[in-house]
Amino acid sequence: MTLGLLQLLAFWMFACGVAGVVIRRSPLAVFMSIELMLNAANLLIVLGSGNAGMEAAASAGLAAVFILIALGAAEVAVGLAVMMAMFREGKGASLDQATGLKG
Repeated sequence: MTLGLLQLLAFWMFACGVAGVVIRRSPLAVFMSIELMLNAANLLIVLGSGNAGMEAAASAGLAAVFILIALGAAEVAVGLAVMMAMFREGKGASLDQATGLKG
């Protein structure tokens, strides 16, 4: 695969993630869409660091990807805790009803 095709794939992955965040009302679907956007960013970082040709750039790119994966895991953990709090209050899991968690 060429670099341009992989960049186009990352663009479409990110665009699908943005569409999922905007359209969906289920928190689980929104979390999956955010993860899709983070994976698209990871793909672009790996592509950029691999084409830099320097060992330091490749190491920095891999470190950035590791940080983004850790950020995604933390986002899912916090999001699932919020979803459980919504279920405990008996409101269901809809982003439209999430305003009741203000406190």
